[in-house]
Amino acid sequence: MESKLEDAINEWHASVNAGDLPRSAAAVGDPVVVLGPKGAGPITPDQFADWVDRSGIRLVPRSWHPISERLMVVEEDATWPDNRTPTRVATVFRVVGAKVTAALRLPDLKSALELAYICREMAATE
Repeated sequence: MESKLEDAINEWHASVNAGDLPRSAAAVGDPVVVLGPKGAGPITPDQFADWVDRSGIRLVPRSWHPISERLMVVEEDATWPDNRTPTRVATVFRVVGAKVTAALRLPDLKSALELAYICREMAATE
């Protein structure tokens, strides 16, 4: 049986990869914190859907690394419309309820795991 964490991340991937904008907006919290090569910060679900549309990104999960009940790192192969050659990346996901509330994309698994462990320790000391 999959956990709520995995279910939410699977829905996030399915909606993004389908380019389904209403479904993508529904898969994330309000706000959702994002990190990528063009910046970081909180955005609304509609802004997230706009990013899905503009980027045309597709992310195929390759490995899953549980960090806590709310945090998971997923190593992924990313492709874009102008570059179909997969690029390996890793995303730190935070889930609250059934929604992704953070998607922090990093260039490699090591960096994502390091950030996820820091996030876990910060949350433990709140």
